[in-house]
Amino acid sequence: MSEDVYLRLRAFMDTLPAGYPATPTGVEIKILKKLFTPEQAELAARLRHQPEEVRTIAARVGMNETELAPMLEEMAQKGCIFRVRDGDKRLYQAYHFVVGLYEFQLKNLDREFCELFEEYLPYLGASIMSAKTRQMRVIPVESALSVAPVVASYNQVRDLVRQQEVISVSQCICRKEQGLLGNPCHRPQEVCLGFGNFGRFYLDNKLGRQIGTDEALKILDLAEESALVLMPTNSEKIEAICCCCPCCCPTLKYAKISPRPADFIQSYYQAKIDPELCTGCGLCPERCQVDAIAELDGIWSIVDGRCIGCGLCISSCPVEAMSMVSKPGMEAPPKEFRETLNRIGTERGVL
Repeated sequence: MSEDVYLRLRAFMDTLPAGYPATPTGVEIKILKKLFTPEQAELAARLRHQPEEVRTIAARVGMNETELAPMLEEMAQKGCIFRVRDGDKRLYQAYHFVVGLYEFQLKNLDREFCELFEEYLPYLGASIMSAKTRQMRVIPVESALSVAPVVASYNQVRDLVRQQEVISVSQCICRKEQGLLGNPCHRPQEVCLGFGNFGRFYLDNKLGRQIGTDEALKILDLAEESALVLMPTNSEKIEAICCCCPCCCPTLKYAKISPRPADFIQSYYQAKIDPELCTGCGLCPERCQVDAIAELDGIWSIVDGRCIGCGLCISSCPVEAMSMVSKPGMEAPPKEFRETLNRIGTERGVL
């Protein structure tokens, strides 16, 4: 009976936007057993992918509100479901595994969970990549924008941060995971920013601490100094910014080893080198996180299909031979992140 409930939950989670595919090894079931009790798995599979009040859920599942409310809150505290605040009300919803339940396990990570996650990544990545729309995108660091053409508001990272009322900062779960696996990363750890519903969820669950705008902007400065790629949620109104490195971030890691990282990463810019100004100093490839800059016969150039538009190389150029150019044919991201998720689900054929 308990095994059946996890199979049902797996099938249900595969209908959520990012998916949760079955595997030949059953590793996805092992992950669910670490996250959910059988009773919690049964309840989670009866939630919706949009937030609902407790009374609405109670009426659908045939439970008393007084009994159901603490169960839902316990599951939210465990990071098994997502909680949204609407004034004094708490709304709950099912949420996909990545970006979602996995990231919510920041306090609960152990080596076993990390090993299961690494085993599952190739299957999960294939599901995520089956949709055209990405959950996350790359946004240029601030210093790169001074040599860019007209920049849309949704690509001005510091302005986006200044708009936020609630800001949380937490440890990067990818670096924590790699540390538990024996691959410690030397880059800054407490750099993951959350806003809006994500920020409030992290604060309510004590996954991070609340900070002000000034500290958030300093974290962006530190990220640029440390050559971290800025990856916000793929929406005009952002809900999080990850500060990523290719040694820990699965998205960057797999993009880097592919022939064309730009095909995996959604971004609006790419770097350009003016050969007339370039002195061949070799500083820019040291800053590039995806090996997008190569030298041939003493001339440095951008490798076709490799630049992800992060802008980290721009500030390293002492002769201002590098600039950012807009990628043609790019549409603005969805206004809200929930629209992004709905679009992904539609593209996967599950919504």
